[in-house]
Amino acid sequence: MTKRKRRTFSEEFKRQIVQLYQSGKPRKEIIREYNLTPSTFDKWVAQSQNSGSFKEKDNLTAEQKELLELRKRNKQLEMENDILKQAALIMGRK
Repeated sequence: MTKRKRRTFSEEFKRQIVQLYQSGKPRKEIIREYNLTPSTFDKWVAQSQNSGSFKEKDNLTAEQKELLELRKRNKQLEMENDILKQAALIMGRK
């Protein structure tokens, strides 16, 4: 079984594919004609309908955004904690 090389598509191309679908061209025909995977095609259509953007960060749910924010905050607090621990060690030696 040979693995296909991962392809990248421009936003312009994605927008054109979605427009073809919205103008009435059958899903199956678009997938076959442009050699796309069904999941990729469905993802583009959903992203276009949800946010109008194909960027992953624009298509996150509220929970996913909150999780990213909390992870960022947690990392910051861990760094601050490490700095305070080192400062306490230095102060304790004096």
